Amino acid sequence: MDNNFKLSTIPYKRFTIEEFKKRGREILKEFKEASSGEEQFSVHKKYYQLIQEMMTTKILVQLRHDGDVTDKFYEEEQDYYDEISPKVESFDTEYKKQLYNSKFRPYLEEKIGSIAFKDIEFNLKSFNDSIISLKQEENSLTSQYAKLIAQIKIDFRGENLNLSLLSKYKTSKDRNVRIEATEARNKALSEIQDKFDDIYDKLVKNRTKQAQMLGYKNYVELGYYNMGRTTYGINEVRKLRDQVKKYLVPFADKIHEERKKRLGLNKLDAIDEGIYFKEGNPAPYGTADDIFKAGKKMYSELSPETNEFFNFMLDHELFDVLGRTNKAAGGYMDMLFTYKAPIIFANFNGTNHDVHVITHESGHAFQGYITRNDEIMEHNNIKMETAEIHSMSMEFFTDKWAELFFKDKANDFVKLHFEDSITFIPYGCMVDEFQETIYSKPELTKEERRSVWQDLERQYRPYLNFEHDTFSGEGRRWQLQTHIFMSPFYYIDYAIAQTCALQFKIKMDENYEDAWAKYLAFCKESAKDSLQNMLRNVGLNSPFDENYIKNIISVLEKNIK
Repeated sequence: MDNNFKLSTIPYKRFTIEEFKKRGREILKEFKEASSGEEQFSVHKKYYQLIQEMMTTKILVQLRHDGDVTDKFYEEEQDYYDEISPKVESFDTEYKKQLYNSKFRPYLEEKIGSIAFKDIEFNLKSFNDSIISLKQEENSLTSQYAKLIAQIKIDFRGENLNLSLLSKYKTSKDRNVRIEATEARNKALSEIQDKFDDIYDKLVKNRTKQAQMLGYKNYVELGYYNMGRTTYGINEVRKLRDQVKKYLVPFADKIHEERKKRLGLNKLDAIDEGIYFKEGNPAPYGTADDIFKAGKKMYSELSPETNEFFNFMLDHELFDVLGRTNKAAGGYMDMLFTYKAPIIFANFNGTNHDVHVITHESGHAFQGYITRNDEIMEHNNIKMETAEIHSMSMEFFTDKWAELFFKDKANDFVKLHFEDSITFIPYGCMVDEFQETIYSKPELTKEERRSVWQDLERQYRPYLNFEHDTFSGEGRRWQLQTHIFMSPFYYIDYAIAQTCALQFKIKMDENYEDAWAKYLAFCKESAKDSLQNMLRNVGLNSPFDENYIKNIISVLEKNIK
């Protein structure tokens, strides 16, 4: 591997399914013929090197396709991996069966960990060759959705904008601009909103059929297996959502009442949801280069580990964050395993979201960086709620440096961050309950699905009105929530993680250095144990404890007094 690589110049060569299977069969044969647990473990590391090569190639294609969805070459490459991914999963399932049933399993379990074998059990429950064609269709549908979102063009005040670039106008301090921007967005969406319904309808039918073919009543159970939730299930999540409705929604309402007073409004409309101060939300000063310069200083002062990490990211140009017209929406972090390098994809748009990229996504990337040399790949098979704790907690740890980005508006940003963290949790739970309802009742019509969303809005966000946002008022807001289409049952992980990040905030308010040491230890745990145990190991409570939300709120209420 070239240690002087840059993200933009990494060479690409298609990793064919034929090559993958050929090498995979050779490794599988060697695994079966191994005469000891030690030999099998050595072969196992070869197999995961193969998996890492395939994953690195796929991620590189996704990154370049997302960077320009009109690039025909990478569009075709993305289509290719959409097609072969279930075939890779099929072979991976065959290999994992051998690993799971190995006569040397006690030795392997000691080396790899019991959680890893529980993960394998869930992998085997969530896939077999009977659903390959359905998985291929599912991949194609999600790619259609991503492309549809990316190609939305909004004519606004002489500019041709995508959804990300319109955000600065939707959070303008001028309410009339927010209304105008929302109307322009809704006009563009009105031309394709039925396509969203059609794609989702096909996805619900597809995923329901996958579940039925694997012997499940509906996709809810299969979805949880897909997410690898080995230490908690739907009942624990339901109880957490109930706690949020009982304790956190009223607390969020208090925050919204304070916000209404600051904004001088009698009621909050959907167009006001993203605005926190009458004079406007704090925006970072300067250019993208200035943001990175501030980020470099921040991470150099936070810890030796973060200093090394951020310099690595800059030296290898591992950020693709500047907004472009044909760029896919959203943001994410992933790992180029072959290069032991995290990458960050996002869309800078001139709002405080740009700093969010440097803190939230860098929280993901930092954790990936400090564990990148672990030879046990299973230790990096991080569940999404754990990964989001890394990122959301990093946001709170970096609040100390808000002045570098926002200067005299630093306190406003910290206040916005805290309030947004609280008020997000009901929305995260609402997205999750929506998905559970939809997949429990796949026979619902498109109109009935929108009614389900409207009902949940009244339960989780009773403060919100839709006078100036007809798209959202019709129960269509979920159509822009990419996770609902792309990653079913992912979204509750954000809500779970945010509550854990708030625990880190409470600890850092008491003793910042001790809290950072606990956070660093939590990051290094990676996926070696259950979420509940890893949290308790660093002095945090499990999100599924009784009165968990009530106890957190009782401490945090002082922040709004």
